[in-house]
Amino acid sequence: MPRVLLTGGAGFIGGHLAASLLADGWTVDVVDDLSTGSRLNVPDGAEFLELDLGHRGAIDALPRHDYAAILHLAGQSSGEKSFDSPVRDFDANARSALMLADWGLRRGVPAFIHASSMGVYGQPDELPVGEHIEPRPISWYGGSKLAAERVLQLANQEGMRTVSMRMFSIYGPGQDLSEMRQGMVSIFLAMLLRGEPVDVHGALDRVRDFVYVDDCVAAWRIALEREVSGAFNIGTGVGTTVGDLIAQLIDVAGLPADHPVTATGTTPGDQTAMIADPGRAVLELGWESRTVLRDGLEAMVRWARDV
Repeated sequence: MPRVLLTGGAGFIGGHLAASLLADGWTVDVVDDLSTGSRLNVPDGAEFLELDLGHRGAIDALPRHDYAAILHLAGQSSGEKSFDSPVRDFDANARSALMLADWGLRRGVPAFIHASSMGVYGQPDELPVGEHIEPRPISWYGGSKLAAERVLQLANQEGMRTVSMRMFSIYGPGQDLSEMRQGMVSIFLAMLLRGEPVDVHGALDRVRDFVYVDDCVAAWRIALEREVSGAFNIGTGVGTTVGDLIAQLIDVAGLPADHPVTATGTTPGDQTAMIADPGRAVLELGWESRTVLRDGLEAMVRWARDV
């Protein structure tokens, strides 16, 4: 079977993707700096290399195998954290994509699939948002992801098939319950499982498009194996308010409906409302999200209580 280079394979989505590929007989080389991921997320059977691709010269340490594709999920994945160090965010997200694309072009790697984000859109004037809408990032994170997309457009012109997966709010088993600045579902669930009040930074009427991790992985698998290129929204097309998400989590967790919830302040670069138009993914990938939010939350709560 073909071999892929999977960056960020010790992370939440990357670990699920690695396991899916290995189960189907692919050879998977995982690269991760373990700054946010865990070695435990790297499935048995994957080759692992600890490496920070945001650093100059890191590219020279990559394995020199013949790869069918580069799957680039490594990077800084929090809009809020990007304000801590915009330069570090740019290195992790944009510089790493540039270096990997250049390396792949020189080695003749035919395909490059990239983890982009709904963050590239900023706060669009219309919802649901389609890929035709001009991106207007409002965070350093969104800007760095958009810069990476532009790099890959150039690589595509040079003969490498490139795809940017604009992922919306991915959730599910394996999400880091100790990370309290990234991953809305995991943050609120961690508070509930500790018996704490849910402390929300921002308004309860904000809207998000929540995508179950297995559905997200399915989209990546199709993008890897089908001759497509460009940007794709990976979203359900269904918006859920933060308040409704919390209410569902409280119910699924078996807690009283009046469990305390507070909403104060904001976080930098926060988006008021984001709902994907997944039409292009449906048409060109033949993909659509299949897991309704309630079912996904139930699966995540069952997992969380077992870890």
